[in-house]
Amino acid sequence: MKILVIGSGGREHALVWKIKQSPHCEQLYCAPGNGGIAQIAEIVPIEETNIRALADFAEEKKIDLTVVGPELPLAMGIVDEFEKRGLRIYGPNRKAAEIEKSKIFAKEFMSRHRIPTGRFRVADSPEQAIKILNSGEFEFPVVIKADGLAAGKGVSICANIKRAEDAIGEMMVKKKFGPAGERVLIEEFLRGRELSFIVFTDGARVQPLVTTMDHKAAYDGDRGPNTGGMGAISPSPFVNEKLFNQIMEEIIFPTVTRLLEEGRRFKGTLYAGLMITDDGPKVLEYNCRFGDPETQAQMLRLESDLVEILVSVVDEDLLREEIKWSNKPSGCVVIASGGYPLKYEKGKLIAGLEEVASVPGLVIFHAGTKFENGNYYTNGGRVLNVCASEPTLSATMRKIYDHIQNIYFEGMFYRKDIGAVKEAK
Repeated sequence: MKILVIGSGGREHALVWKIKQSPHCEQLYCAPGNGGIAQIAEIVPIEETNIRALADFAEEKKIDLTVVGPELPLAMGIVDEFEKRGLRIYGPNRKAAEIEKSKIFAKEFMSRHRIPTGRFRVADSPEQAIKILNSGEFEFPVVIKADGLAAGKGVSICANIKRAEDAIGEMMVKKKFGPAGERVLIEEFLRGRELSFIVFTDGARVQPLVTTMDHKAAYDGDRGPNTGGMGAISPSPFVNEKLFNQIMEEIIFPTVTRLLEEGRRFKGTLYAGLMITDDGPKVLEYNCRFGDPETQAQMLRLESDLVEILVSVVDEDLLREEIKWSNKPSGCVVIASGGYPLKYEKGKLIAGLEEVASVPGLVIFHAGTKFENGNYYTNGGRVLNVCASEPTLSATMRKIYDHIQNIYFEGMFYRKDIGAVKEAK
């Protein structure tokens, strides 16, 4: 098969890495890719949002399967364009992808179908938002979210009314996130443990991926601004069989079924970001694609053929047999550019990369890199993902942290407490 992966981050590098291992994969392309992906797939210089050009390329090269990594092209309708041309593509269409594109749609969908989530109100103007905040309906801290896509950064946890007013001003007046902040959600702050619960679905049947725990805050101890993710471990140490089954029954199955009933058949990877509260699991948000950096940790544990799974979803005939996963835990630590997730510089020379990449059992997925004249340079906020999978979580993280310090570029930083939790029982 000729396969095209769309995207340029660590998630896409992990997908390319796993797809490359399939005997079904004869030729592999990635658009636009990155410095690391360029070593194992043919790079196509087309941006992920240039949907028509990507479809033209797929037609020209007779691509058998296209796999979409990021949410933006899905929200823009890339699946609709490809399917219109008779091209096979993995991911939800525009209507189904609205579950991530609009946080307000997702919340109202959950409310309609009694899918557990936090209390919320919608504000269409700054004045309405301030009025809701001053009504006493919500205790502080309160969560304020931009309605639209904001690259994982359109969420503000506000400890008091002053911080909440500032967040409203940034989103709705200063347009920090552009059109994404024209409407906002004001939500109850949920306490508990976060969990990324991700499944394959063909719109009717569901197969779960192994559980993961993401670390979203920029700095150790879950301090600092939210990011796209600074690391992940798999499995989540806090999920037992009872909780797993509860999530499937109360959240995943109803979500897939109700979307189908509403004429939004969801084919692809459904990601439920959950908070495990004292009252049970509740949905924080949905995503319409693979996680990042959760995918990096999951692909290290996947033993089944990824291409066969993806094709079965596209063909609306999700594999009946159980997907095989390694019992060994895995971990991923993100190395980021100084200043991320705010302002950061690009073009920094990366040293020590080849030495660390040669360590047995260590896998490095590139996120924001470019390869020029025999050297790797930084080209994004999240730059590298250093990953491993060993018999125990402690051994996994020790392997990563023993070697990650040998990578260097100016201004780099990474969290030193990824996976600093008790082992699962």
